[in-house]
Amino acid sequence: MRVLMLAQSYAPIVGGVERMVEDLSLELSRRGHQVSVATLRQPAGEPPSSQDGVTVHTVGSLVHRVPAMKLDVERHHAPPLPDPETTLALRRLLRRERPDVVHAHNWLANSYLPLDRPSGPALALSMHDYGLVCATKRFLNRGLDCTGPRTGKCVRCAGDYYGRLKGAGVALGTRIAEPRLRRAIDVFLPVSTAVRDRCGIGEGDRYRIVPNFIRELPPPVEADPVLDALPQDPFILYMGDVTVDKGGGQLVEAYKSLEDPPPLVLVGRCYLKELEAVPGVFPLGRMPHPLAIEVLRRSLFTVVPSLLPETFGLAALETAAAGKPIVASRIGGLTDVVVDGETGLLVLPGSRDELTAAMRRLAEDGELRARMGEAARRRAADFSPDVVVPQFEEAYELALAARRRPPAA
Repeated sequence: MRVLMLAQSYAPIVGGVERMVEDLSLELSRRGHQVSVATLRQPAGEPPSSQDGVTVHTVGSLVHRVPAMKLDVERHHAPPLPDPETTLALRRLLRRERPDVVHAHNWLANSYLPLDRPSGPALALSMHDYGLVCATKRFLNRGLDCTGPRTGKCVRCAGDYYGRLKGAGVALGTRIAEPRLRRAIDVFLPVSTAVRDRCGIGEGDRYRIVPNFIRELPPPVEADPVLDALPQDPFILYMGDVTVDKGGGQLVEAYKSLEDPPPLVLVGRCYLKELEAVPGVFPLGRMPHPLAIEVLRRSLFTVVPSLLPETFGLAALETAAAGKPIVASRIGGLTDVVVDGETGLLVLPGSRDELTAAMRRLAEDGELRARMGEAARRRAADFSPDVVVPQFEEAYELALAARRRPPAA
């Protein structure tokens, strides 16, 4: 099968979606499919044009020639409406690659829609976030789980997130694009029940929940200057940007409430300086994935105290694969990965008391950590490539069947 992936960014950009698109492309190629990737040109540099049988094409974007329209200074994002320059480049790629299936992963799908034809390739959309219905893609409004999209509310929320004018454009673009995508997509692929439910995907046979998967973890790293900065004592680990909506405030208060706690290591950008100032906290900043996994291997357990409804929780899956337990919020896709009381402990989002109690329990009970860690490792096997990638192949067949099906009278 010939598959064209559409992803707004790709390696060397570091991120959960980027890693999933790369891993899926490589796994499909390994299984005999002809895979190519279309991705936006990025300020951080371009990916290699070929990687283990996967061809990577970079495409331009008219939006990013206008500085006022950029959403992020570090990377280029696809807009929620077609970008003429991107659409033209995708047209040339379609003629060159002649895919059976176009597999989109985010708003780059909108620049493909003008090229979609009933006789053309089937169209699948992996939903790694809430971008189908949410302009910020987070389904969070004023710090709380959103009750659902409404135009006025979305414009205000996006304005707070992106800036007033830019936010209004993104919010209105998202509202305009949604019905077009619902009509064009042959099969929706939400990564969790949380994404399916909040985006209103669940009618008929046009969707399959296909989770993220995890390949073998990188090999151990024995020595690196970054690792020298780790505390000598066993430590608790937080991975990801430390922000308010990721539960950083609750993490500060919960950690301060622990008596004689293990050190707390932060891997990721820390936007809450008050946490860095807490005794026992070690902010290490961003680091390459192999080093982050090595830090994970050396930890006691990880903590994910999110307030926003995480769409999946790749950090939770990596924690399980490393054989470590986790303390996580009972929200969003985290509940699809963490089995409460078996592979970790789930707590009420925003509850400092529950978070403190769960962290204390795992910190003090080595036998419990070992038991949960082993159960987590077994749980991670359910998210291996051999289990998940065939689900994508089945979804492609479903999309092809839907594309060939004659329209209802």
